[in-house]
Amino acid sequence: VLACLEGEFLLVAQLLYGAGLRLHEALGLRVGEVDFDRDEVFVRHGKGGKDRRTMLPGAAKERLRRHLERAKKLHERDLARG
Repeated sequence: VLACLEGEFLLVAQLLYGAGLRLHEALGLRVGEVDFDRDEVFVRHGKGGKDRRTMLPGAAKERLRRHLERAKKLHERDLARG
C-alpha cells in the first residue's frame, strides 16, 4: 500500500504506521517534538489529552529530516521576501 505513495503523503503514512501516530497527531507534529538523536517523537495532547513518547521509525527518519530542511529553506526565503 505504501509503495504507491510519494512525498509528504508517504511521510505521513510512515508516521501513522511506524510510530503509531493518529492522523491529527502526524499532521500537527512540530519540529521540537522530534528527537532525531534518540529516535523519538513526543506527542502532546494525544488521545485523552495525555502526552506520550513513541519511536521515530527508521524508514521515516531521513525523509522527515529532508522535509524539515526544505521547510526551513522555504521559511527563510519567505522571511527574506517580507
